[in-house]
Amino acid sequence: MVKIIKKRTKTFTRHQADRWFRVPEKWRKPRGIDNRVRRRFKGTAPMPKIGYGSDKRTKYVMPNGLRKLRITNVNDVDVLLMHNKTYAVEIARTVGGRKRVAILERAKALGLKVTNPHAKVRTEE
Repeated sequence: MVKIIKKRTKTFTRHQADRWFRVPEKWRKPRGIDNRVRRRFKGTAPMPKIGYGSDKRTKYVMPNGLRKLRITNVNDVDVLLMHNKTYAVEIARTVGGRKRVAILERAKALGLKVTNPHAKVRTEE
């Protein structure tokens, strides 16, 4: 397994978002003809570019070394029969309690890691 290295973890902030409340932090590409950030002047905020992308081998990999796959029913779990060392199960938020319990049982039988096993599952009180 290749070590996961993030080239940049800070989010890119929008130009002049620190000056006015009406300009939100969320990134938007500057398009003005005289804009310093768009023209990449020294000392200005960096813009997102392809060079900040993750390594192909470690892209979408969680810190435990597995990739997430969102599951909505029991049949989706069977897809991961031979991939229990590569993928982890994430039960979708739209799945109800009864189906969620069935998915958890099937995942345990196949030896799959579930990232959100306690969500919406109530134990007897």
